[in-house]
Amino acid sequence: MRAEHLIWIYVVLGVGSMTALALFEEYRRRSFNPPRAPDLVFRCRQCSLVYTDDPGVERSRCPGCGVTNEPYDFR
Repeated sequence: MRAEHLIWIYVVLGVGSMTALALFEEYRRRSFNPPRAPDLVFRCRQCSLVYTDDPGVERSRCPGCGVTNEPYDFR
């Protein structure tokens, strides 16, 4: 074999192994860190402040004025 062929083979094997390691690491990261549930968006009826809260709540108290609000519907 010529030297150019050996260099080409080493480069392809090196890039291929680095790609395989990157894909494996991304797979591991996604399996250990499940996606978070998106927060609910609220808009205060009194002071018009837009804020977020946990997805498990039905009503949330405004951090600005203290009024209890329902989640904002973007439709």
